[in-house]
Amino acid sequence: MSASASLAPLLESFFTQRLMQQRQASPHTISSYRDTFRQFLKFAEQRLHKSPSRMDFKEIDAPLIIAFLDDLEKRQGVSVRSRNLRLTAIHSFFRYAAFEAPAHSAQIQRVLAIPSKRFTRTMVNFLTRPEVDALLSAPDERIWSGRRDHAFLLLAVQTGLRLSEMTSLKRDDLVLGVGAHVRVIGKGRKERCTPIARSTLAVLKSWLREPQRGVGDVLFPSAKGERLSVHGVQYMLNKHRETASKECPSLQLKRVTVHCLRHTMAMDLLQAGIDRSVIALWLGHESVETTQIYLEATLAMKEQALAKTSPPRGKAGRFKPTDHLLSFLNGL
Repeated sequence: MSASASLAPLLESFFTQRLMQQRQASPHTISSYRDTFRQFLKFAEQRLHKSPSRMDFKEIDAPLIIAFLDDLEKRQGVSVRSRNLRLTAIHSFFRYAAFEAPAHSAQIQRVLAIPSKRFTRTMVNFLTRPEVDALLSAPDERIWSGRRDHAFLLLAVQTGLRLSEMTSLKRDDLVLGVGAHVRVIGKGRKERCTPIARSTLAVLKSWLREPQRGVGDVLFPSAKGERLSVHGVQYMLNKHRETASKECPSLQLKRVTVHCLRHTMAMDLLQAGIDRSVIALWLGHESVETTQIYLEATLAMKEQALAKTSPPRGKAGRFKPTDHLLSFLNGL
């Protein structure tokens, strides 16, 4: 690639050849990377005063990318986690460019050297059993959308499926015979099967008898028969959380998402004494270490662990002033 080569063909080949053909990336990964570069190119257009198709690869340097990341965080208010996800997509493109454009190796190495930003990990957000019961009772099952929402919530909290997995479910993904389970393609295009409880199975069988909407076989369609959108799912969850909070006030302080329901299922398994390796398989985690976050989330389990230990015997003592210099240092 020459020093004045265009950015467009390299970025297009990154998506078509690298992501789609070579890596066979999931639709979720492709859409995430697509959104990153749409945002970045709009930002670069304002800074460089060029349309994206006229930009040169050499103009996409480390200072421009850092300015974009800072703009995301400071002006648009995205979280540090989201900022790091955008940087991951950009790093992936530049690793591809290292092979396709070796003449720009110095520029590429400077971009790859941009570090992810560290952030404070918050406690895992999950629901208690009374909160789950109140949420499941919130949908009005006298109407079609209420019956759909009830089945959606029940399956989500019982299986711990991700949002993308829930919205992409087809009717054929349910196996309702002996050993009833739901089959999904998760992250990394890995297929996994998750068992369905009898109570959940009864609700799903009833839901499948509902008149099908739309021409597709989406398990939980919108009113128009289409796949539910991310915003549509969150609107539904917010609506039912508000209704449920009248019966369970603690829900007023919580943000209910599909991932929150996923955490709730993981916590139920952990508190039931299920081994972490089984929970990792259940949730489709790449590593057992990912499941470690649930061990840190519940105070009840920590208190149980404390009760099984022998606490050290302390002895009260009198305060003795230390040297004034050490006192100064201790007070810092």
